[in-house]
Amino acid sequence: MNHKNPPSTNPARSLALLWGSRSEAGRSGLTLKDIVMAAMQIADSEGVDALSMRNVAGRLGMGTMSLYTHVPGKADLIDLMFDTAYGELYENVESPSQQPGGWRGALLFIAKRNWDLYHRHPWMLQIATGRSILGPHAATKYEAELRPLDNLGLSDVEMDAVLTLILTYVEGTARAQIIRDRTQQDSGMTDEEWWVAHAPILDKLVDPTRFPVATRVGISAGQEYQGATSPEFAFHFGLERILDGVAALIASKKEQQ
Repeated sequence: MNHKNPPSTNPARSLALLWGSRSEAGRSGLTLKDIVMAAMQIADSEGVDALSMRNVAGRLGMGTMSLYTHVPGKADLIDLMFDTAYGELYENVESPSQQPGGWRGALLFIAKRNWDLYHRHPWMLQIATGRSILGPHAATKYEAELRPLDNLGLSDVEMDAVLTLILTYVEGTARAQIIRDRTQQDSGMTDEEWWVAHAPILDKLVDPTRFPVATRVGISAGQEYQGATSPEFAFHFGLERILDGVAALIASKKEQQ
């Protein structure tokens, strides 16, 4: 389930928080970084439903009203959490471009880093921000991820569209993986155990002569994945097909020159 993040009522204030110092201690002795890290720890360990200004304040041993002197509201706090998470992606702005394999190796690196980020912080997939986070780490992320696509013959709009395609795909497959993991945890059964338990009933209900292709493919896929699906397999398989399409686009641009 996606949780909608209410927009900040004061964009100037939100941007000032994002781009200001996060290491300067306030009267409480806490820094903005301390507050953001506490919020991320709650969301990581307890889930997005546990994220509240009251819970963050409690974790830090301060009053909720005192917390508001550092962060005006939950929307601002969530923006800071996202921007902080983006800061985990790359050592520097050139990291993707420095990967072996040219632009393709760089995009594979970008996709894997974002995939891993979502698995460290599943709450990022549960909170609908609506608009881009305009913080310093988000800006660095965008710059770093665009640079490998520069000077390939693509237009600026095509560069942005290629990156959006990759990131949207990663987000979707990561969400499917996280949902599957949560389902297994909640049910106490792996996908393989679930199918073994339901197979006798399905065998009686599903006539293979009526669904011959679905039966054949389903059995083959189930044996390969040890379950109904494998989001991780889909991630790698689909990503390679997307990059094949990007390669074709780049080749067509070179032919037009």
